[in-house]
Amino acid sequence: MNDPLRPLVLVVDDEPQIRRLLTVTLEANGYRVISAVNGQEVLLLAAQHRPALVILDLGLPDLSGQEVLRRLREWSSTPVLILSVMDDEKGKVAALDAGADDYVTKPFNTDELLARLRVAARHSVKTEEAAVFHVKNLVVDLASRRVTVGGKEVKLSVTEYNLLRLLVRHAGKVITHRQILREVWGPGHEEDTHYLRVYVAHLREKIEANPAQPELLITELGVGYRFLAG
Repeated sequence: MNDPLRPLVLVVDDEPQIRRLLTVTLEANGYRVISAVNGQEVLLLAAQHRPALVILDLGLPDLSGQEVLRRLREWSSTPVLILSVMDDEKGKVAALDAGADDYVTKPFNTDELLARLRVAARHSVKTEEAAVFHVKNLVVDLASRRVTVGGKEVKLSVTEYNLLRLLVRHAGKVITHRQILREVWGPGHEEDTHYLRVYVAHLREKIEANPAQPELLITELGVGYRFLAG
């Protein structure tokens, strides 16, 4: 069952009976399985083991399933299949909008679950995304949302972190002002370039050795910004 060629599935459910059922079913059908019982454990195991698929119960004891999905999607495109007792349309739409690939309600048919897993795997993005970005003396851990410069942790506001995360995920590429404003502030703020200038200045103060002569967050005059590739 430890054959590395078998796809690894992270099963997340706080009910031991469900975890056992899923483990037996998946292992009998060619998968390897690791399991988690809460949201914090999901994020840790996903970063450590890089599973091919995640089966996620929404009813976790610490973080909501929506929050786990949102945080996973900050750095990972791993297919996530929601498994939940909730069968309302709003809940399904919210989970899919948060980044889920599919949704199965309990009690579930194992054949249907396996089929949906196969579909999710086929539709998954094949390119690997690093959980940790490292360039010069800057380290951005996208899984834990921790930023350090020269080994010292840097405290960022929510907006500063969202801006930095967008830039490092597209490191080496020019991102236009409108793209950044749309992603970080929302579709209604695509012309609010003064917001962007202010936050770029704040971010440079915290991560650049010399903010007046930035080496990491580069201005592309009249176009946008480019972050130095790791």
